[in-house]
Amino acid sequence: MHCQWRSALSKREVVRVTRVPEIAYDCDVLVIGGGIVGLSTAYAITRAAPGTRVTVLEKEPGPARHQTGRNSGVIHSGIYYRPGSLKARYAVRGAAEMVKFCAEYGIPHAVTGKLIVATDRAELPRLHALVQRGRENGIPVRELGGSQIAEYEPEVRGLAAIHVGTTGICDFVAVARQLAHGSGAEIRYGTRVVRVDRRPERGVAVLTANGDVVRGRVLVNCAGLHSDEIARLTGDDPDVRIVPFRGEYYELARPELVRGLVYPVPDPAFPFLGVHLTRGIDGGVHIGPNAVPALAREGYGWGTVRARELGATLAWPGSWRIARRHWRYGAGELRRSLSKGAFTEAVRRLLPGVSEDDLVPTAAGVRAQAVLRDGTLVDDFLFREGPRTVHVLNAPSPAATASLPIGREVARRALSAL
Repeated sequence: MHCQWRSALSKREVVRVTRVPEIAYDCDVLVIGGGIVGLSTAYAITRAAPGTRVTVLEKEPGPARHQTGRNSGVIHSGIYYRPGSLKARYAVRGAAEMVKFCAEYGIPHAVTGKLIVATDRAELPRLHALVQRGRENGIPVRELGGSQIAEYEPEVRGLAAIHVGTTGICDFVAVARQLAHGSGAEIRYGTRVVRVDRRPERGVAVLTANGDVVRGRVLVNCAGLHSDEIARLTGDDPDVRIVPFRGEYYELARPELVRGLVYPVPDPAFPFLGVHLTRGIDGGVHIGPNAVPALAREGYGWGTVRARELGATLAWPGSWRIARRHWRYGAGELRRSLSKGAFTEAVRRLLPGVSEDDLVPTAAGVRAQAVLRDGTLVDDFLFREGPRTVHVLNAPSPAATASLPIGREVARRALSAL
């Protein structure tokens, strides 16, 4: 009898173990997106909570292949953004931190300052409003008369300008690589996410295009141009859509015409800064970007069309409302895209000595702009949370500048979800 009881007990123990399997997580936090925001998030998590296992999935063969690596490389001061907004707070803080980060790790950078130049009397009230906004955001600004512009930029003409001393330039791709290295995270390049299975009581399982399954306790969505699609894969409704806007650039064949950074006075109705002149860290001068609708999420030229992505953009009511509300502005941008002469005219407002032959086409970028159903362009960074998920749904410019504070904020949310 005694032996029979022991035998029965052993069987019950075996049954009990097999009915409560241990979930084998590949990581604690699974980050989708290997741009500067995703890598900054991984970096911030491992610093805030050492020992936390982080895996980053990036569909490209290396980091920073889209918004991070296709911008003008400017460390923005934060002067443009509404006081108290996340963009204002994170850009001001992030600019100082980015300069320090670059200096610490030997990443090419320079604090150059920049001019914002009014070329028309109608722009003067907006220029003065920027001065006030800069002061509210704690940014030192110097006001200049038209004759003083030549102190900074001898070839630039305008009625008035402001000089913003805290603006700079850097190599954001090198920053992203350093964040990847310094995070200690496992980073899987060439890994595209095709499905997400989220179970609030357990975590998330991600299926990749090559058939691998990656399991984590919390998912962080930093997918940029595809962030709304990833959010829907998790089962969350972001209630925004990413509408891609392509920004086209030229390189100046006579870079000696521009010493530093020169911007027009932006239109406050739009999140775009207008065609500007940027002397990069390599000494070349980039001119642009404009802003035209892209025909694909990664539509870097008119020849790149993806019917499914274009159809999704056209099906979103906000896209049509933008078109109806801003068709005049859009027509001007489209004209500058299709006509090099029209683009040159826009540049001549700031730099009269430039000719059409001075502009050499170079790589374009695409801005991941979140748009609400009513056609409102989301004008601040936007984070949303769901069960075991954190979504970064709007992080265009100045996200590269602000990436270190953004990373800490997303990390805080992810760690609280753990």
